[in-house]
Amino acid sequence: MSVSAIIAAAGSGERFGADYPKALIQLGSCTLLEHAIASLAPVTDQIIISAPAGFEKQISELVGNEITVVTGGATRAESVRNALVFVTSDYVLVHDAARALASTTLAQRIIDQLIAGEKAVIPGLAQIDTVKIICADGFVASTPDRRKLRTIQTPQGFLTSILQEAHVSNLDATDDSAMVEAIGIKVKVIEGEERAMKITTPMDLVKALSFLGFNSSFRTGIGIDAHAFAAGRPMWLGGLYWPDEVGVDGHSDGDVAAHAMCDALFAATQLGDLGSNFGVDRSEYAGASGVQLLKETYSKICASGFSIANVTVQIIANRPKLGKRRTEAIQVLSTALGGADVWLSATTTDGMGLTGEGKGIAAIATALVFKQ
Repeated sequence: MSVSAIIAAAGSGERFGADYPKALIQLGSCTLLEHAIASLAPVTDQIIISAPAGFEKQISELVGNEITVVTGGATRAESVRNALVFVTSDYVLVHDAARALASTTLAQRIIDQLIAGEKAVIPGLAQIDTVKIICADGFVASTPDRRKLRTIQTPQGFLTSILQEAHVSNLDATDDSAMVEAIGIKVKVIEGEERAMKITTPMDLVKALSFLGFNSSFRTGIGIDAHAFAAGRPMWLGGLYWPDEVGVDGHSDGDVAAHAMCDALFAATQLGDLGSNFGVDRSEYAGASGVQLLKETYSKICASGFSIANVTVQIIANRPKLGKRRTEAIQVLSTALGGADVWLSATTTDGMGLTGEGKGIAAIATALVFKQ
């Protein structure tokens, strides 16, 4: 009996702030895709990868000629269907590149169940949290018995003919077992494993590294910036231009939110501070935007081996009023930091001090980073 494996690898790296596929994100010494291949290769006869359009050649060069690479679709289901056409084996495993650390042992246990006569076998973990089913109005409709619930993982194993039949329906399900259930096939659930976690965010990557024996060092930093208002200067704050506000004095654009964030990141990574990196003695930064400084800060900390867990900044001022543009500012600041998790808030000082008396604006930021 022969076994093929389909690895769905067409997902984007958007949540990681990457402009390339998630499957090509590095985990230790290998990409997520290479880890997934390494776990399946010892127990399969054929591997087919569904790649994002435009990355087929790059992935083929990475994995070698013995592995078939096809163009993935707009959805996971479509990507699997595109690969299923090339399957030549009696049994097929469908796996997600994002579950890169699922073990060879798990794959073999699924294959053993198929050989023993099961038509569909999937791994799952017991649900440890209480789950609620809610109505459209947000109220609880029911509470399922969590003892009967499982969090489903991959690889999932099927008789190839059964999976092909299920995909004829062209359903857009979140996993293949749901399609198989829809045509009336019983699906066997076996015990999954913690290391088969889905890697979706940078924090997931940190957890995954721990399974490989890597220890991540977390560090925190605080940054503060303040500037006095200056007539005739444009107001830049949170990476945004505020056309109806008076700007602040400063060597660059005076964006106190961006500057405080830079300082917090430099403090966390021990790479100096805002002044030592972008000080008044650096003429190339005269009038530089806060977004530019954030981008350069991000490049500097990445080059030193750090990744950002999150950055929070609070603006201290009577004006401008942040509320209506908060989401816009968070998006701009996050993008400048490679898609990092950013939060932005604002407060006043009840009439006290530089900001309370309306003489200027300030910000304080905290950053959490980790080094692999």
